[in-house]
Amino acid sequence: MIRIFKFINLMASYHFITHWKVRAPCIEVSDIIGDATSLSDWWPAVYLQVNELQPGGENNIGRKIELFTKGWLPYTLHWQFVVTENRKPYGFTIVASGDFDGRGIWTFEQDGINCLIQFDWKLDAEKPLLKYLSFIMRPIFEANHKWAMNKGLESLELELRRRRGEQNVPAPPRATWPHNRYG
Repeated sequence: MIRIFKFINLMASYHFITHWKVRAPCIEVSDIIGDATSLSDWWPAVYLQVNELQPGGENNIGRKIELFTKGWLPYTLHWQFVVTENRKPYGFTIVASGDFDGRGIWTFEQDGINCLIQFDWKLDAEKPLLKYLSFIMRPIFEANHKWAMNKGLESLELELRRRRGEQNVPAPPRATWPHNRYG
């Protein structure tokens, strides 16, 4: 029985590394991604609701955010994160808990006119659906994460254009079924 639980826990551990490249100064990217309370405005395909539970101290260290999120698949995640490190404008680190536990490290590096963005996300699924079905559904859950991050890049590029005052910038992609009722 103990072996089964160890197997389930092992299969429910994920490590994603996402790379984006946008034509922008890192400070612009840092201002957007680092403003957690605006995530549902510019990345609504994933972030359905975001609430600040606790303001942080200097450099937002200790800031606690509550999130209600989803990907393409029709399940949602309730989780929180705390900012544990801020290297503005070069990134920040969060520790997550709730439907999954883990840590995420955002890194921003200026490369000429481009900002190279990396998100290093290590997590353990705690939501029963994810935890107990990971052994068979892992490729689908991984594809769902990739979809969400692709929507993030698309939304970030649109938000950069919007903040720069460009005219006729399309709205960011919305949440998929059945949660497209938000907004």
